[in-house]
Amino acid sequence: MQAQAFAERARRELQATGEKAPRRPAPADRGLTAQESRIAHLAGDGLTNREIGARLFLSPHTVEWHLRKVFTKTGVSSRRQLGAVLRSGGMDPHRPDRVGGPPGPR
Repeated sequence: MQAQAFAERARRELQATGEKAPRRPAPADRGLTAQESRIAHLAGDGLTNREIGARLFLSPHTVEWHLRKVFTKTGVSSRRQLGAVLRSGGMDPHRPDRVGGPPGPR
């Protein structure tokens, strides 16, 4: 929903009362859809396409399709890399298509 404006307003109001609101870091899977994120995390945890499909009520073919999109967006080529990137938060928050390293031109 992209409610950053509301979050910022709430943070300022809390600050005015003397409280502090912690800032949350950008999620590692920024740029992924909700379905892609669920599938990416399950694949990163070592589940097969068939197991992921059974959990999410999808066909293994549909899971494979989403994973191809996840691999493209994250710039990784294996499930092992995907799990490591998601656990470490290694995606560049400014460019969801780039993993790690300095951000490129926008």
